[in-house]
Amino acid sequence: MQPLRGVTVVSLEQAIAAPYASRHLADLGARVIKVERPGTGDFARAYDSRVHGLSSHFVWVNRNKESLTLDIKDPRGRAVLRQLIDGADVFIQNLAPGAAARAGLGAEALRENDPRLIVCDISGYGSPGPYETRKAYDLMVQSEAGLLSVTGTPADVAKVGISVSDIAAGMYAYSCILAALLERGRTGTGTHIDVSMLEATVEWMGFPMYYAYDGGQPPPRAGAAHATIYPYGPFTAGDGKVVMMAIQNEREWRLFCERFLGRPEVADHPDYATNSDRNAHREALGSIIARRLAELTSSEALDLLTAVPVANARVNSVGEVWDHPQLAARGRWHQVDTPAGPVRSPALPGLSPGDARMDAVPGVGQHTRAILAGLGMSDAEIDALVAEGVA
Repeated sequence: MQPLRGVTVVSLEQAIAAPYASRHLADLGARVIKVERPGTGDFARAYDSRVHGLSSHFVWVNRNKESLTLDIKDPRGRAVLRQLIDGADVFIQNLAPGAAARAGLGAEALRENDPRLIVCDISGYGSPGPYETRKAYDLMVQSEAGLLSVTGTPADVAKVGISVSDIAAGMYAYSCILAALLERGRTGTGTHIDVSMLEATVEWMGFPMYYAYDGGQPPPRAGAAHATIYPYGPFTAGDGKVVMMAIQNEREWRLFCERFLGRPEVADHPDYATNSDRNAHREALGSIIARRLAELTSSEALDLLTAVPVANARVNSVGEVWDHPQLAARGRWHQVDTPAGPVRSPALPGLSPGDARMDAVPGVGQHTRAILAGLGMSDAEIDALVAEGVA
């Protein structure tokens, strides 16, 4: 299933948010032309060298794309980019605030030239506003959005272990672009999409924000445990390994007491009768659960919890996820070519394995000559641009 075949996306992108959005469009069949700096390319290429010498971040968000290098500070580079945009359906950019407009690539100017064009700007804080010119790396936005205040232990805040604000912004850009393509199919007109990392992250903060609505106390930081539902989180088995478990309703709680604890009377104890009661007395209840778990290995505990049934999970390392039996059984791993050779990559969630587009991660400027030739440039013209560092 590649419903975006025939859709051309030009993305003046760097780091994670915009590349993540455009990769999802490419996964659905769109032609994505990634515009990078001549020589060095997207700076995310140099974040690390963990994937056969390539950046883990870059490999993750840049499959299925063509790489074009252009110096858009040079008038000739800007002219080439404008020519590409003139033939595109979607233009995405996540440059520093105001940089696209200064280069003549603002949404108003582009859409005045082509009303069918969909323009998507991705930034840290959006414009206008007092924060519009601030640098907005993922950690900064997690902080501003209140995410750090509810993440970590009672003693210490902690950032989420992935670039969740970048990912949130990329996913809203992706979904809004899909919606805009549908709308254009009905009206014939494109639109301007303006996504900020702050607003995307605040949307995901809905539960703790409403929990603290109108001056209420926010949910406490609870490490790997749930802040307001109990029992829900990590528990240590008799072999010293951590077991994750979660009880979400009273039916599960009663079955847990009967079939796992072997103490049905606990279910009706006034200190534990409702989730609010259990949350208020989690230390005492935790001692009861700990005594039972001390009698079991982690494997025995997981099997018994599954039989109850109560939701449970192993605490996998990142390395163990590569060999997760469920992902293997569903055929989710595919090979993707890179400049350093093939690597494994998970297919886009929701698509069956046979529908997954898994084309290569491009090298810097790998498609520059082919793209410029497609615009009608001669070999001599292309040679001149490359020699002068414009392409």
